[in-house]
Amino acid sequence: MNNQWRPDNQVQLLINGEDYFASAFAAIEQARVEILLETFIIFEDKVGKQLQQLLIAAAKRGVKVEMLVDGYGTADLSVDYLRELSDAGVHLQAFDPSPKRLGLRTNLFRRLHRKILVVDGEVGFVGGINYCADHLADFGPMAKQDYAVQVRGPIVADLQRATLRLLEQHSALKPGSRRWWQRRVPIAPDSDQASMTLCIRDNQDHPNDIEQHYLRALNGARERITIANAYFFPGYRLLRAIRNAARRGVRVTLVLQGVPDMPWVRMCSRLLYNYLISDGVRIFEYCERPLHGKVALVDRHWSTVGSSNLDPLSLALNLEANLIIRDETFNTRLHEHLQELTAHRCKAVSLKRVLRGYWWRAPLIFLTFHFIRHFPALIGWLPAHVPRLKPLYEGHELPGKPT
Repeated sequence: MNNQWRPDNQVQLLINGEDYFASAFAAIEQARVEILLETFIIFEDKVGKQLQQLLIAAAKRGVKVEMLVDGYGTADLSVDYLRELSDAGVHLQAFDPSPKRLGLRTNLFRRLHRKILVVDGEVGFVGGINYCADHLADFGPMAKQDYAVQVRGPIVADLQRATLRLLEQHSALKPGSRRWWQRRVPIAPDSDQASMTLCIRDNQDHPNDIEQHYLRALNGARERITIANAYFFPGYRLLRAIRNAARRGVRVTLVLQGVPDMPWVRMCSRLLYNYLISDGVRIFEYCERPLHGKVALVDRHWSTVGSSNLDPLSLALNLEANLIIRDETFNTRLHEHLQELTAHRCKAVSLKRVLRGYWWRAPLIFLTFHFIRHFPALIGWLPAHVPRLKPLYEGHELPGKPT
């Protein structure tokens, strides 16, 4: 597990696309030397098009632009969109791209799910927000609730190294007007003395790092735990640590999806409710819009913000990146925000509600617990996987699309 803590960092919480895109796009616009961008999804909507134009402008003024997207999550960009980036000098690669088979995408697992942006080695962004308009409130009732952080300080060098290492390990190629997102007032940092460590989950050297950081914090909790996570179906060790914390008197609060973007996810989470609530865990379902966040805090100093859900895909298959933050000011800022969510935008889940219809769900709950207890061993049966990067457009055919 990574224990390289970096002191004296500046950190600010970014809530939803309104905060994130304003800050990230302003940093891209001001880039002088290098832009490193990793993401799971880019859509060709107003956010994706604005990102494209800013990266093109940066490349044309001589900034080195490295752009790495997931071959599954970002599979539907048009050839024109990619050609314009490539012609400007943006080096765009896809992680494990695969063509469709019988109209279906086959590269479902072991995705590049990280969301990292580093500009000039000076400012970095980490979180769960993709580059698409469904992270903006004006998208409508299915706009996502999500989080990221902007950081400056020693931790930025770790973010930069993480992206460059991924490019070097898996690529056979050498890295070669009015704004709708503009904020009138810059966001002030929540703290300028935060201690942080970058926690990476991969399928080679760091398969359990994010889970281990969670476990250490949960097992040491004495006062409060708050977890807001979109896809909550954790492994047995995490589930037991959450329950045991509540048993010893820690105030444990889970904020989970109440308006799911994928209904089966909420169904899986609800199979765990009885196990947790009966031991004192408080569960709230966020009902204003789909929750897409991946944040947590423990006691008054430990917090995490990143891309990792607490589900089998994130904990055992995907490439993920979380920042672990030790800072009382930031912890308080995040805690106050999540308290406001639970008080005004969530519905509390009662044990009475959970036990309704319990008799027919009991066999499913039994099977669920045995599945999550043995999931790590089951994953070990899968064949070894060697990730690869491939240019999305450099005179090459786009996987799954005609040129």
